Amino acid sequence: MAMYPSLNVFGEPLDPCGENPLTGFYRDGCCNSSDEDGGSHTVCIEATEEFLRYSQLKGNDLSTPVPQYNFAGLKPGDTWCMCAARWLEAMKDDKAPRVFLRRTHLRALDRVALDLLKQYAVDLN
Repeated sequence: MAMYPSLNVFGEPLDPCGENPLTGFYRDGCCNSSDEDGGSHTVCIEATEEFLRYSQLKGNDLSTPVPQYNFAGLKPGDTWCMCAARWLEAMKDDKAPRVFLRRTHLRALDRVALDLLKQYAVDLN
């Protein structure tokens, strides 16, 4: 299945989200997406302790290492491509992490309004 064009929420070329740990649905360092990516791992975030605890309570433990997948676990300050719907849920629960708009895939706008993402943006300008 072909990936969607690598464009950010502004319709510009998508900037990489993170390589340490290597992120993205395709583990290519970018929040690229396709129809295979049912969770829409398109929002590039900066992890915080509060968000990592919240995610764990919601059943998605992102901080525990999973060696068989070469995943060291996230720690505060790490960047990560997260599911757009999960980010929206975290925002509604007042636990949303900050967002890197130039690293967030255009497909995120299918689930989250740009104006909302801008309220949490690290890189507005």
